[in-house]
Amino acid sequence: MCVDPDWLPFEAIDKNKQHVGIAADLIALVNAKTGLQIQLHPTSGWEESLAASQRGDCVVLSLLNQTPEREQWLIFTEPLLDDPNVLITREEHPFISDVAGLTDKTIALQRGTAMSELFARNFPNLTIIDTDTEPAAMQLVSDGKADLTLRSLVVAAHTIKQQGWYNLKISGQIPGYENRLRMGVLQSEHTLRDILDLGIAAITEQERQRVMDRHLSLQMVSEVVTDYTLAYGLGILLAAVIGTSLFWARRLKSLNRQLEMMAQTDSLTRLPNRHGLNMTLEKDLRRAQRYRRPLTVIMLDIDHFKHVNDQCGHLTGDKVLVRFGQLLLDNLRETDAICRWGGEEFLVLCFETDLDQGRLLAERLLASIRQHRFPCGDSITTSAGIAQLEPADTVDTLVQRADDALYEAKHNGRDQACAARPTPPATEHGDHDNKA
Repeated sequence: MCVDPDWLPFEAIDKNKQHVGIAADLIALVNAKTGLQIQLHPTSGWEESLAASQRGDCVVLSLLNQTPEREQWLIFTEPLLDDPNVLITREEHPFISDVAGLTDKTIALQRGTAMSELFARNFPNLTIIDTDTEPAAMQLVSDGKADLTLRSLVVAAHTIKQQGWYNLKISGQIPGYENRLRMGVLQSEHTLRDILDLGIAAITEQERQRVMDRHLSLQMVSEVVTDYTLAYGLGILLAAVIGTSLFWARRLKSLNRQLEMMAQTDSLTRLPNRHGLNMTLEKDLRRAQRYRRPLTVIMLDIDHFKHVNDQCGHLTGDKVLVRFGQLLLDNLRETDAICRWGGEEFLVLCFETDLDQGRLLAERLLASIRQHRFPCGDSITTSAGIAQLEPADTVDTLVQRADDALYEAKHNGRDQACAARPTPPATEHGDHDNKA
C-alpha cells in the first residue's frame, strides 16, 4: 500500500517508517475485520505514491478521492471517510459565495490532488499555483502570495491552530467538492476491492468516531515528568486547548452553514436567490434529459413595477415584492422550486410538467396575483414566459427561451402568459442538396 507521507491528521509516515493517522487506524480496522495483511510501501511524497501505483509497485492507495483521471488505472472502494473542503483566505478577504464569479484571483493547490484536477477543469477563471504540499499552499496564502487555497475542514482547523496561522480564515465552501475519501485498488484486483468493501462496511460509527476523536485533539509528547504538579497543570492546559479546538471546529461548521444559507437566500423575500437555484439547476436539467422526463420553467415579471416604486415609494415596493413571492409560493405545488431571479423577476422550476401543464400553472398564478390586494392599495398584474426543456438545452438556453416568451407577453399587452415555441430541428445541408 502507498500512502501520502505528509497529510496529518489524515495520514503520514513517521520517523519509524510506520503508517500513522486517521487513515492508518481505519485501515487497521479493515484489516482486523477481513484478515488482510497490508504492507506499507514507503514513498517521499504523494506524487511519488501516485507514480508507484501507476507502475504497479503498490496494489492499494490508502485514502483518496475518485476522479476520472484516476479511474484510468484504479477501481475504488466505498468511502472510508467523508470530509468537506473549505476555502482558506487571509483574514481581510470577503466571504466567497461563488467561486466561478472570481476574477484575477490565484489559488494555491498541491499538485497531483483530485481538487487540483477538478479546479483546473471547472474553474478556468482562477490561476492555479502548484505546490509540493498542502502546508506550502497555506503558507503562500498567509504570505499574501496567493489569494486562496482549498483544504479539508478537519485539516484546516487542525493546521491553522497548530502552525499559528491566525491571519487565515475559512471564507466559504463549495457544495459538491467534498472529500469522499476511498481506497484505490489496481483495476486487476476486483476481488481485493470487494474484500476491502466488506471491511469498510463492517466499521461501526462508534469505531469511526473514536478514531476521529483520537486524532483531532492536539497531541503532546514529552519526557517522563516527575513533578506531578507540573503534569497536572499541563493536563489542565491540554484539556483547555482541546476543548477550545473542538468548540471552534463546531463553531466554524455552524458559521459555514449560516454563510452558505445567506449566500443562497434572497434577503428581502427569504426565497432562494438565483445563486441558490443555480446550485442544483444544472443537475436537475441533466437528470430530466437523461431520463426523458418533462420539465418546464416559468419566468414571471411584475408589470409596471417602476410605477409602484414611483407612486408609493421603495419601502412599499419592497412589501409588494415580499407579498408577491409569498403568493407565488402559496399557489405552487410542493414539488415546484422558486427563486427571486432578480429585481421584480421570479423563476419557477416545474418538475414532471410539460408545456401545456406549465401554461395552466402560469395562468393560475396570474389569476391569483390579479385578484390580490397588494400593500400599494391597487391590484397589480404580471406577465409570464414558459419554456419546456428540450434535449439540447443548457441552463442558459432554457432560461433564455423563457425570457423571450416573457418579452412576447409584455409586447402583446402584459397580464398574460406566453409559451416559447419549440426549437425547430436542425436541417443538414445535404438534405437541401438532395431536394434540389
